[in-house]
Formats: sequence, structure tokens, C-alpha cells
Amino acid sequence: MEASYSPAAIERKIQQVWDEKQVFKAVVDNNKEKFYCLSMLPYPSGALHMGHVRNYTIGDVISRFQRMQGKNVIQPIGWDAFGMPAENAAIQNNVAPAKWTFENIDYMRDQLKLLGFAYDWSREVTTCKPEYYKWEQWFFTRLIEKDMAYKKSSFVNWCPNDLTVLANEQVHDGCCWRCDTPVVRKEMDQWFVRTTAYAEELLTELDNLRGWPEEVVAMQRNWIGKSKGVNLSFDIKDSDEQVEVYTTRPDTLFGVTYVAVAAGHPIAVEAAKANSELSGFIDECKTSTTSEADMATMEKKGCATGIMAIHPLTGKEVPVWAANFVLMDYGTGAVMSVPGHDQRDYEFAKKYNLDITQVIEPEQGFDKACDLTVEAFTEKGVLVNSGDFNGQSFDTAFEAISSALEKMGKGSVTTNYRLRDWGVSRQRYWGTPVPVVYVDGEAKPAEDFPIELPYDVVFDGANSPIKNNPDFEQTTWRGQPAIRETDTFDTFMESSWYFARYCTPHYDEGMLEPVEANYWLPVDQYIGGIEHATMHLMYARFFHKALRDEGLVESSEPFTNLLCQGMVLAETWYKMNGSTRVWVSPDDVEPTKDDQGKIISGVQKSTGDALVYGGIAKMSKSKMNGKDPQAAIDEYGADTVRLFSMFAAPPEQTLEWTESGVQGSKKFLERLWRAVHQYVEQSDGSELNVASLNDAEKALRRKTHETIDGVTADFGERKTFNTAIAKVMELINTVNRFEGSSAVVREALETAVLVLSPIAPHICQELWLQLGHDDLVIDAQWPVLDKSALVKDTLLYVVQVNGKVRAKLEVSASIAKEDLEAMALADERVLSFTEGKTIRKVIVVPNKLVSIVAN
Repeated sequence: MEASYSPAAIERKIQQVWDEKQVFKAVVDNNKEKFYCLSMLPYPSGALHMGHVRNYTIGDVISRFQRMQGKNVIQPIGWDAFGMPAENAAIQNNVAPAKWTFENIDYMRDQLKLLGFAYDWSREVTTCKPEYYKWEQWFFTRLIEKDMAYKKSSFVNWCPNDLTVLANEQVHDGCCWRCDTPVVRKEMDQWFVRTTAYAEELLTELDNLRGWPEEVVAMQRNWIGKSKGVNLSFDIKDSDEQVEVYTTRPDTLFGVTYVAVAAGHPIAVEAAKANSELSGFIDECKTSTTSEADMATMEKKGCATGIMAIHPLTGKEVPVWAANFVLMDYGTGAVMSVPGHDQRDYEFAKKYNLDITQVIEPEQGFDKACDLTVEAFTEKGVLVNSGDFNGQSFDTAFEAISSALEKMGKGSVTTNYRLRDWGVSRQRYWGTPVPVVYVDGEAKPAEDFPIELPYDVVFDGANSPIKNNPDFEQTTWRGQPAIRETDTFDTFMESSWYFARYCTPHYDEGMLEPVEANYWLPVDQYIGGIEHATMHLMYARFFHKALRDEGLVESSEPFTNLLCQGMVLAETWYKMNGSTRVWVSPDDVEPTKDDQGKIISGVQKSTGDALVYGGIAKMSKSKMNGKDPQAAIDEYGADTVRLFSMFAAPPEQTLEWTESGVQGSKKFLERLWRAVHQYVEQSDGSELNVASLNDAEKALRRKTHETIDGVTADFGERKTFNTAIAKVMELINTVNRFEGSSAVVREALETAVLVLSPIAPHICQELWLQLGHDDLVIDAQWPVLDKSALVKDTLLYVVQVNGKVRAKLEVSASIAKEDLEAMALADERVLSFTEGKTIRKVIVVPNKLVSIVAN
């Protein structure tokens, strides 16, 4: 055995063994419990970043641990290969998106292999390949046939930079989730998937996702947004038309002083034909946001339509206003406005000098008064100024007013959801073509698959090269001339079912081969970022239920357990160029620290320029603080990178990348290597005989089994890999302090190698061989706890007198309580504090403490 640890040589050798033996190839085995472990598939952006490394290391650690528990493990990998970054790169660099994408995949695949992840590469899926997306196209036509997919004209979120539509979930703080460009409203014909058909099931089955973080469940529950309310109608004066509204607060109905409608509401559009001011306002609203979050904070604007609505209970006339805070595609496109008891309505009424009426007063004993000169009173309370309903509480008024509306034919109680149907049309090129053709203008589901996206295209500006392209557009349908749809799918379509295709990636007779798909599904452990809580994770849940109802899978939920890893952080440095910050890589910085190790300044190595420390921030290209995994692997080895990414923080928390921390991880692996080398060089090959161990050997064996006990819980229950690593470090420290090379040292070292192997698999495989084994460490059994090894022959008791420690006693573990008390009272160190005093009480805390009270 070599005396020094050489990661590069070891890792190449071990990876070659894995490849030759196809160690990670997953095969159905009905005699074993299956375990499907999956990390969210990467986008082939060009190179891995440390966020990838952390995410995939977590998944790999879990996979390897579960395999060593005797389970039949599958851990696949693939590529979320469609999307606008490839298209934008093609426009900027004059390179075809397909070429750019496949070259990036080749490079990133090699990087993943260098890190030693236990992937079944035979199941690799690339979503931009026709053999993958043709089944997505087929499934969409099935949704059309079931009326689960449809096309309609609607106001959509439009990104003027990327020139495409965004789903509501893809608008963050009024901006595009990809490029941060402010989003505008635009009316377009769009394809939608009817996610609302599953709203109730999506909501109720959240209760079954006990292995999901509570925060994600709460975010999904809020996004679905179930509420009980009343649909009611206001007649329009001098017209047969009505305005439909939905409210969860029918108790405030007598406080309605105006009705607000969306700028695109038919009533507003019709009124604008004779109202130039209103027409201008409607045009202005077309460029404003469609995000609910932004509407809560933006300036409230409106325009009177000149139309009056009739209150359904009082018969009074109230004006109808077009307002920018009402969305046509949310609810009915109209709201009853109660400025006395809704702050948004209050601000609008104040701005446009509209009436404000109090109809709710605080309940007796409530600590907040109603002062409508200051703000709306939004709490529930007791009705006033509400006719026959005065004095009623919220619950009583809800039932009474809704009942009155129903009797008049003016309303009904209903359940509503915030969740909206999923707009899946995108106006860009690099995506799955929507499988629809038009015959004489009528949409028809395609019948031949795949409808292939042409790879050999020429870009003209940012417009999709398949639009107005006769070679792509012109086709036939059942012998008739037809025109293909030129929209492509939102790329979240591909990532909504890839986990199922992994189960049967080469099956070509259908979307999924049912026997194998149902053996592996659902995913037992899913790993990815919490930023996907209301996008990918919601879409995947919907898609899986739709697959179930098509008879393709049996399970109702795709992911049994979910782990959301924290971000990877690093130092940031910059210098000023005028008013612009120019970011500098931490690798190009010589920092200066104070006596406490706090950074106070820095100098750029390459230029000598003084730099400003920008603090710790998420690794990003824009701030130049990303650490190239390739460079880290070359310098330290893959096992060190993996070990640090698991040791520096619990998986759900943020991780700060520090060179000193990485160096510390490397040093620990070197200590482990030296400990095994020393044992191999000095061992006499003796077998473990538990009955003949001396006290020192018993202590080491106890430490070994304490480690097994703690690490097993850390891996399997808590997934706190950082504390598991700390326990292994403590064990190696104990081994290094032990004098001799007996069989208990071998047991300790084998334990350390086995339990550390999911995290640092290359070095552990090599050390396993050096310890005399000829099998793969991943196929070895996880160490078994010997509870008898945890039993101590002696115990250390602390003795206190009047609350202060006065002595420590090492006693037999089987000592009787009375004997322990007597020994403590007779100890000379104790007697010096109790002599001449009366012993009032002796308290024994088992295995820990004897407390004496004397005065």
C-alpha cells in the first residue's frame, strides 16, 4: 500500500472498475425492496457549478447508503435540454442550438463522471431528442381529446426580451424568472392545460406528502388557494347584461360603493367605443403586469365607464369602473368593491373620491377600532348599516346573505381556487413543437409522431425560424392540406414527466412500459431547490395524475420524499469603474484580515487594484464568485469536493465555499489513509475476540459502535451528513490515539471506510481493498450495531455539593443506588465541604450525577 494518498490516480482507477462492471446498472428485482433516488435533472448550460455538485452529491450519498441497506437502487440522470439559453446563445454566437446543446451535454457528462456519481448511464434521457418528446406530443393529443387541453385568446405574461409567454408561476416580482426583464400584458391565442381540473386533488393529497418540507407544502397550498365564497351578479342599468363577481366576504355586501372590472372586460370594451378616455386607459393596461404580487403593491389606477350597476339587495345604483388591479383571467374579471373594509378598494376610493361606507364594526373586546378616515377596517366583526342583517357575526351573515341571494336568483355559494390553467404555449424555436395542425383554420390533434423540430435552421433576429417556414408549416392531415402549429411547449412540460421515462427510456411501443414503470415509481427520494415549489413540483404532480388517469402509472404522486438543498455561497469582491461595479473572482484576490480573521480589504492579484469586499453571496457568473468544480477536482480530488460539500453545512442550509474548509476535508482523508496504511503495515492479522478485550480495546470498540449507531441515524433518518462525517472524524481520532494494532483497530477502520463510502466512494473503495477485501464496498453490508459493545463496565459520576462540582467518581456500571450514595458521601473531597453540616438530601441522576444538599 502506498504511504501517501494520491486522489487522481485512485479515482481514475476506481471509476474504470465501475464502468467495466456496470456497477450502477439498475434492473428490476422483485425479491428486493426498490429505492428510486433522483436529483432534478440539469440544464446543459455548458459546465457544472457548485450548486450542481452539492445537489447531486446529496442524491448520490442517499443512493449509495440505501444500496448498502440491501435495497435495489435506481439513480438515473438526463438533460433538460430545451430552453431559451441555447436559443439566445445561437443568436449571439451564430451557432445552432442543437450543436451548442449537445456539445455542452458531452462536456458536463464527463464532469459528472469525474465526480463518481453512481448513475445508471444506460437510462440517460435528453429531452430535446425526438425519441423523448414524441411521447409528450402524443400525450398532449390525448389531453386535447379529453378536453384537458384547449386553445383560447387571453391576456398573457409577455417577456419583451425573450419574446415569449410566461406562466404566472414564472413571473417573479413582476419580472421574467430567467432574465429579470419587466413583464407586460399581451393578448394572444394560447394553448392551455386544464390543471384546474385537478385542483381539489392537488390540494387534498398534500396531506399525504409527509416526507416533503412543510414550507413547500404550505407554498403549494397557498398557490392552489381554495376558498369558500359566493358568486353573485349585479344587473346593469338600462341593459339585460349582468356583472358576475366572486367574494369571500358576503358580509360586506352592503358596503359596496362601486364595481371594478378588468380593462379587458366586455362591458369596459363596449363602453370604450364611445369613451376615448376609457379607450386610452384600456390601451395603457395592456402593457401592465399580470402578476398578483405586483398588483398588490403597484399604483392603483382606474377610469369610470359611465355605466351603473344595480346592487342585488338594496337596488341602489353603484358606478362601474375599469381598474388596473383587476385581471380578466382571474375569476370573473370583476370585483365588488368595499372600500370601508378592503384596503385596496379604500386606496382607490380615496384617489377617485368615491363613497366609503362602514358596514362592519369590531366585536366587543376587540383591540382595534374602525376609523375609516385613516384606513379600511379589514377584520371580521359585527354587521352595521346592513338592513335586516345588522348585529350578525361573520358566519351568521355569510349564511343569511348568501341564502337571500340564492332565493332572489342573484347568487350561490361556491368553492373557488387561485390556481389557474397552465399556459403551455411559447413563441420561441428551441422547444417541443405543439402537436396540432390546422385544416381550413380548425385545430386538429396531430396523428403522426414525432413532429420533429428541424435542427438545421437559420435565425433572423430573435424570431422563431419555424414561423413562416413552409418546409415546417406545410403538411397534410388525413389527406387534406394542413398547416402546423408553430408554437412550442413551455420547457416545464419536458421536466414534468422525465422521472417516469427514466424507468423505461428505450421503450418504443408507448410512452411508458407499465410493468417496469410501476415497479420503480414513485420516486422515493427527490432532491432539488425550493425555488421550484410552485412551478416544476406543481406541474409534475399534475402531470403524474394525468398519466395515472391515462392508465400509464398506478401511483397518484410522483415524489414520496423531497429534500430541498440550500444554496452554495462564496465571497464577492468588486472595484468601481465610474458608477459601475466590476466584479472580480475571489481566486484573483489577496485579502487582508484583522486579528479576529475578519476580512477588511483586498487587492486584485493580477492588477494590484484595491478591491471592496462585497460579503458572502450565492455563487453566480454575474458576480464572478463561482468556483469551477473542474478546478477543484483537479486540485483536491473528487472525494474531497464531495466530502466538503456534505460536511460544511446540513443539506437544507446554505453552504459557504471556503478554500480553508476544502483543504481541511483533504487533510482528513489523508489522516484516514495514513491510519489504514499504519494498520496494514503493523497488523498481525489477529481475529476479533470480544470476550478477551482489555479496557482500552473495549473503549475503542464502544466508540466504533457508537459511530455506527449515530451515523446510521444521520444517514437514514435525519439526513444530516455533516454530523455523520464529524462522528467518523472522532472515530479516526480515537484510532490514532490508540496504542497497538489489534483487531478492534481493524473493526474501527473498516467501519469508518464503510460508513464514509457513500460520501467519498473512491478512497473508501481503495482502502477496502487494502484492508483485504476483494469485493466492491458499495455491495458490502452496512455495519451492524452490536448493542452489547455500547455497555460500559464503569460509569463516571459527577458529585455536586450545594450545586457545585466537588468530585468525580468512576464506579461499576452495576453499582446499586445506595452504594453510590454512600461512596459519594465518603469521598474525602466531598467530606471537606459537608463536615459539620446536616445532609438534607442526596439526588442521583442515573449514569450522570450525584447531588448533595447540606447545611
